[in-house]
Amino acid sequence: MNIQGKVALVTGGAVRVGKAITLMLAAAGANVVVNYNASAEAAEETAAEARALGVEALAVQCDVADWSSVQAMARQVNERFGGVDILVNSASYFGKTQVPTDDLDTWHRVTRISIDGAFYVTNAFAPAMLGRGGGAIVNIVDLLAWTPRPGFTAHAVGKTGLLALTHQLALELAPAVRVNAVAPGAVMAPPDYDEQQRAAIADRTLLGRWGSAEDVAGAVRYLVEADYVTGATIHVDGGEHLAQYKQHA
Repeated sequence: MNIQGKVALVTGGAVRVGKAITLMLAAAGANVVVNYNASAEAAEETAAEARALGVEALAVQCDVADWSSVQAMARQVNERFGGVDILVNSASYFGKTQVPTDDLDTWHRVTRISIDGAFYVTNAFAPAMLGRGGGAIVNIVDLLAWTPRPGFTAHAVGKTGLLALTHQLALELAPAVRVNAVAPGAVMAPPDYDEQQRAAIADRTLLGRWGSAEDVAGAVRYLVEADYVTGATIHVDGGEHLAQYKQHA
């Protein structure tokens, strides 16, 4: 797909990796919709940065885990742009969950955003996407879908479900709409990580370093443009998914 002149929606597109994806697509010539839930100021700033690149940009509030909210967003976007050609399901909530737990609210919030949210947004925009002749969807999954870690049960389950949804949607929407995934690893350290924690995580990768949000955005752009790729996943993790072999080499 030639991105120039297309319309792209990025859920969670106002901050961190989502922002990098939004601006990467804008730089390639796409008009962008910046979805946010609570980060209104950041969304408007990201939209302004996109406009400075010479494209149209619209910030839209929506809780992707709420079907009625998603329907309202779809109506707003369809009225403005007539639909979207590119959808990136990047919205996520990184809440820690251990088992057993009394915190079922975090479990539901994390899994609903990852699984229900991606399905709701795809379901709402697929009809117009198909009506425009097709499109490309990229889901942002996570290394935890392959290598779970203690304390992140909900996140691992949510991203594993999103990976399965990627495969299913690739089947359901072919051949008009291609659906792929990007699996980031260590690309943006939480602000509370100290140097020792950052170094320990970097050491888990084959490349011995952290990546960047722009690395993830570049993989998303490739999957949007690669017309013969669907149902695939690109790991952007510095080879961390192969770390077990590094340890035994």
